[in-house]
Amino acid sequence: MSIKNRLILMSFLQFFIWGAWLITIANYWFEKKNWGAADFGAVFSTLGLSSLFMPTLMGIVADRWINTEKLFGLLHLLGGITLFFIPQVSNPNTFFWVIFLAMIFYMPTIALSNSIAFTVLKNNKYDVVKDYPPVRVWGTIGFIAAMWVTNLTGNKALEGQFYLASFSALILAIYSIFIIPSCPPIKADTEKKSFISSLGLDAFKLFYQPKMALFFLFSMFLGASLQLTNMYGDVFISDFKNIPEYANLWVVEHSTIIMSISQISETIFILAIPFFLRNFGIKKVMLISMAAWVLRFGLLAYGNPADGLWMIIVSCIVYGMAFDFFNISGSLFVETTTDAKTRSSAQGLFMMMTNGFGAVLGSYVSGVLITAYFTESNGEKDWLNIWLNFAGYSFVILVLFALFFKHKHDKEALKNLKH
Repeated sequence: MSIKNRLILMSFLQFFIWGAWLITIANYWFEKKNWGAADFGAVFSTLGLSSLFMPTLMGIVADRWINTEKLFGLLHLLGGITLFFIPQVSNPNTFFWVIFLAMIFYMPTIALSNSIAFTVLKNNKYDVVKDYPPVRVWGTIGFIAAMWVTNLTGNKALEGQFYLASFSALILAIYSIFIIPSCPPIKADTEKKSFISSLGLDAFKLFYQPKMALFFLFSMFLGASLQLTNMYGDVFISDFKNIPEYANLWVVEHSTIIMSISQISETIFILAIPFFLRNFGIKKVMLISMAAWVLRFGLLAYGNPADGLWMIIVSCIVYGMAFDFFNISGSLFVETTTDAKTRSSAQGLFMMMTNGFGAVLGSYVSGVLITAYFTESNGEKDWLNIWLNFAGYSFVILVLFALFFKHKHDKEALKNLKH
């Protein structure tokens, strides 16, 4: 198997695991278990809480002590075992702690998979900016495939979604340990190091750079937007079953497949990233992403499964731009602005801000606000105002980013990247 094909399979399985349950867990939570929105916000915040420390910590370990692919495999092994026990949980409090443990093992693997791909591509003389997106796009395809399998097997509100994720994680664990090319730590030089350097915490020095500090801050705000759509997109469409005129529509019954258009869109926009990033730079690309988030939420506010279906579909198409132009481009931006010795921990830092603080901000706060202000006494949600408030939040972030983030685009920095 060629180097790129090995990375493609890694990327596919990495996001197949997540796609098996991330979009449909809301259906399991609200339909199968009949638990509340505030508790659901807390559960979804486990993605963020685990990302506050695990990606950065594991990045440091990979940079200094353990082969990245071995650490990656071990984490998936432990995560797969944990996912297997989730269906046995019978109350929301215990569910929180079990899913939290699963996320402690899973969330750092996203940054580690980026680091593995970058390292292997550079070691084999590939152009990271050109050749990474076609590898990463298979992660999105894996996510889509998992969503379809979960929905078409009738498991979008059942326990099977977690068993599917568990089995896939165990396969990836074995694959990564034995098949993925070696990614050893960067050998330490002989010069005297500071205490910070000896612990591998150099990536945190990036916060001393105003541009990087602002970049990580806005990454957190955009990370919140990402969690909002992951949490509520599928259950929003499913909720139309409570309205007689929409109850029996194919769209409502197969909401996960409709939402997978978002990930299909990702596959297209991922391939456009090298062109946009090289020609427009990170600031303009992220501004496009923020504008796409505003449009995404605005369209969902007025969409429905019948004559408003086009709005839902367009919102899903726009999602590809909103996600990729922030998440993938942001990862590449970190890659081009850090040195080789701290690159894995810097990627972990990026993950900490987006899927860490950002996820906590988006999931916990939204859960509390939706319960307090946008949920009727009978449990029905005011989706129009929920989505409009999300759109307003994204618009404010867009304006602030345009005003305060300063970056001079340098095409040569992307061409001359060395790992």
